[in-house]
Order: sequence, then C-alpha cells, then structure tokens
Amino acid sequence: MDHILDPVRLKSESGGGTYRSTKTYDHNEGLSCTFRQWRAGQSHCRLLHGYALAFKFVFVARELDERHWCFDFGGLKPVRQWLHEMFDHTLLVAADDPERDRLEELGRLGLADVRVLPAVGCEATARLVYARVNDMVQTSTDGRVWLESVEVREHGGNSALYTCD
Repeated sequence: MDHILDPVRLKSESGGGTYRSTKTYDHNEGLSCTFRQWRAGQSHCRLLHGYALAFKFVFVARELDERHWCFDFGGLKPVRQWLHEMFDHTLLVAADDPERDRLEELGRLGLADVRVLPAVGCEATARLVYARVNDMVQTSTDGRVWLESVEVREHGGNSALYTCD
C-alpha cells in the first residue's frame, strides 16, 4: 500500500493549503441586460446599451467536503435563478442617474423590466454579484467555502474582476 498517498500525511507535510474550483455562466446563458453609464461624459457608454453578460466565480475552501469537493455546483441553483432575475432582459439603472424617473417610467409602462442598483457598469456589477453570491455560498456551506472572486464579462474583449481583500 506504499503507492497510495496518505492525505493526512500530505496535509501535515504541506502545512495545509487551499482548494479552488470555478463555475462559469457563459454569454450563451442568456443574461442580456441594458444599462447606461450616465457618468461616462461624451462616451457612447452614456447611452442605453446592452450585453449578454457572462460570470465566472472562484470558490475557495481549506477543507474538502465528504465527497472530496471544494463546492457542490448543484448548490448553485439559487445563484443561477438570482442571476436570471437580475440580468435576464432587464434594464439596470443607477440609483443616482439623473434620468432615473424617466427610465423607471419605462417599467411602469411595461416597456422594460427595471432594476435600480447602487451603480452600473461591469465593475459595479461584479461587486454587487460578489456580495450576494458570497453570502449564499457561506450560508449554504456553514462558512467552509467562500467566494474569492467574481469576473463579469461584457463580451470577449471586456471584463471586470472583483475580489474582497
């Protein structure tokens, strides 16, 4: 049995460590939303525009579960559902947008499914998603697993990454 590595001995020899696993919801997930970055000045980003967003999550644990997994991806059903509620055919409006009332009126008229957020844009979205998903993950694993980072991709060329220090 010398050829079988003893995980207890490995841990004591290596001084511990961390495990990481990732989950991606790609552009084909259908998370197409519209927003505008009103603070963008003369940039075309100040106008309403949209993307099919993609999300990548990095999970971390110091110990594996009884199945030897960092995180059970089956536990992400509530995360996927929330992502669809927030970003599937929605209009994201910054809370401080000077045109907020007009944009919310689109919702009242049945022309848009409006979400008012503290801020909009890739970076702000990554932070918002991190906060929500990290809470969900830590609750479902009793703190054994936490979220290291969230990457939000607008398309193949642009993304933003949020990590909590």
